[in-house]
Amino acid sequence: MGRKILVIEDDATTGSFIARGLDEHGFAVDRANNGRDGLFLATDGSTYDAIVLDRMLPQMDGMAVLSALRAAAIETPVIILSALGTADDRIDGLNAGCDDYLVKPFAFAELLARLRLLMRKSGAGTRAVTELACADLEMDLLTRQVRRAGRAIELQPREFRLLEYLLRHAGQVVTRTMLLEGVWDYHFDPGSNVIDVHISRLRKKVDEPFPAPILHTVRGAGYRLGAVR
Repeated sequence: MGRKILVIEDDATTGSFIARGLDEHGFAVDRANNGRDGLFLATDGSTYDAIVLDRMLPQMDGMAVLSALRAAAIETPVIILSALGTADDRIDGLNAGCDDYLVKPFAFAELLARLRLLMRKSGAGTRAVTELACADLEMDLLTRQVRRAGRAIELQPREFRLLEYLLRHAGQVVTRTMLLEGVWDYHFDPGSNVIDVHISRLRKKVDEPFPAPILHTVRGAGYRLGAVR
C-alpha cells in the first residue's frame, strides 16, 4: 500500500495538480480546500506520512493549522507551500513547526523530492501519539479529556500539563528538576513549593476518588506514575 499524503490547498488547480502528480507516483491522497477541514482530517485518527499545507487558506490559515497540530503533539512532517517567499516568511514557518517551506510557483519534481526526503528523515508511517495511558488512567491530547476507570476528571491547564509529562514518563522516577524544566520551563529552582502544591492538587483528582493510588512519591528522588509495585 502506498504512503498517504494530506494536501490542504484552497486553489483547485494547484490542489489537483499536486494530487494528480502524487497519485501517479503511487501515493494515496486526501484533500481539503480550507484550513478547518484540513485540521479535522489531520486529527481524526488517520495516519498520514506527510502533509502539504498551503499557508494562506480560508476559514483557518495554514500557520494556525500548523500551530494546532504541533500543540496536539502531532509530529507528521509538514511542508508549507506559499507565495510568501522572503527569508523572514520562511523562518516564521520553520519556527512555527513546519519541516520544509516551498515557495510558489514550484516544480512538482521538487515538491516530490522534498516530500520523500522528509519521510525518510522522520521514518514516517507511524501514527502520531494523540493518547496517553497508564493503568486505568487515560488522556486524550486532542480533546484534552482525562479519564480514570472511565470517570471524567477535570483539570486546570497546568495540572493537565503536569499529568501529561508524568504520563509520558510513566513507570519512571521523575525528579523535581525534570518537572521544573519540562512543565514550568524553569531552568533553575525558584525555591518555592510550586511542585508540591500542584502534585497535591493532582492527587486529589486522580487518586483520592479511587481505590488505589497511581501517583507515588519516591522519597528523596521525585515522583512516579504507575500501579503499586
